Amino acid sequence: MSKAPKTIKPKERDTIIQALSAGVVPRVGLPHIQVGRAAEIGALVRDVDRIADGGAAVRFVIGDYGAGKTFFANLIRLIALERKCVTVHADLGPDRRIHGSGGQARALYSEAVRNMATRTKPEGGALAAVVERLVTDAVKEAGERQIPVEKVIDEKLAPIQEFVGGYDFATVLKAYWRGSEASNEELKLAALRWLRGEFSTKTEANKSLGVRTIIDDDSVYDSLKSLACLTKVAGYAGLVVMFDEMVNIYKLQNAQARKSNFEQILRIVNDALQGNTANIGFLMCGTPQFLLDTRRGLFSYEALQSRLAENQFATKGLVDLSGPVINLQSLTPEDLLVLLSNVRTVFAAGEPSKYLVPDEALTAFMAHCDRRIGEAYFRTPRTTVKAFVQMLSVLEQNPGTKWQDLLGQVDVPADLRGQQEAVPEGGAQPGDDDELTSFRLGT
Repeated sequence: MSKAPKTIKPKERDTIIQALSAGVVPRVGLPHIQVGRAAEIGALVRDVDRIADGGAAVRFVIGDYGAGKTFFANLIRLIALERKCVTVHADLGPDRRIHGSGGQARALYSEAVRNMATRTKPEGGALAAVVERLVTDAVKEAGERQIPVEKVIDEKLAPIQEFVGGYDFATVLKAYWRGSEASNEELKLAALRWLRGEFSTKTEANKSLGVRTIIDDDSVYDSLKSLACLTKVAGYAGLVVMFDEMVNIYKLQNAQARKSNFEQILRIVNDALQGNTANIGFLMCGTPQFLLDTRRGLFSYEALQSRLAENQFATKGLVDLSGPVINLQSLTPEDLLVLLSNVRTVFAAGEPSKYLVPDEALTAFMAHCDRRIGEAYFRTPRTTVKAFVQMLSVLEQNPGTKWQDLLGQVDVPADLRGQQEAVPEGGAQPGDDDELTSFRLGT
């Protein structure tokens, strides 16, 4: 049914199975289960290459709940890492959003930078490694040129100082170098805390590092641009920023709060499309309501609607992937069959002789899902895959059990979260003056 798989490491196998059985996306091993969407992946790979060449990109990945947005984004993240980019990612939530006046934007930035990843440190927490690489290269170059290390660092960081707040970025990075030279772990830690946006007062930052500013709600986007420049100076290809759960902006009850977030998104879109930034890309994942709703979504903001509107010639099955919006196409039944086969292979650790079920079980399972929930079983495959993984888990732990006996007991509920959590159209909503009533949603 599929080409001969590679052997899968036990740790990787267990991580994939645990994640899928809980209905979430595994952080490792995505190539083992990826199917379909070749055109969309190709478009994002071209974006990554553009970022590495000194350009910029912005994409909105739009799909229903359970359609695979987070999986798709994580796959692109792994591709970006392989192409020597640095990635940062975070989920929006009640206390994290792109614009805020009470620390919400800084919280989003801090979470994203804590999740910073590189090819050699894909699990996150790579900020120290990036800064250390910059310092190490500077020390080496200073020795070769027989000049002070601080002079080399100043030369390397000159591009950062062109950004808003870039001077303090350079000051903090030099403080890290001084801490490294003097084995002052406290100074190094303070520099990393500043870069992560973890200082809450300017007084504290000035006392620890001699800088008069901190990364706060008003400077998050500028700080991300400075961070992109830092990654380039440190020898990486650029920075890819990923924000998931963008539906939380749609769910903001306060109209002014939504507008402020839309204005910040518009700034990101304009800079990327007009070529005002370099070596940085943004990937934001959200539901169709987040994009299309003309009362609360991005399309309620006229400037964004004009920039994100679909190509009017892309009709009757024609696709245009050159614009900022990628509408994640549903998997076909054939794609889902391959996906289930891949999951079966993961359970067998890549060894066909250890398959828990034969090929006919895959088609029988899909027919069962079709009878239970209709075509949603392949359009939003999360619940289908979760049920299949749970069935295989029972077979694995209960040798001698027949898959035919279990099949009739498999419950595959339709994923109704998109319907339950959508805000009804028309008129003001109860609590419309509340600042925020959103909560974190799984995708």
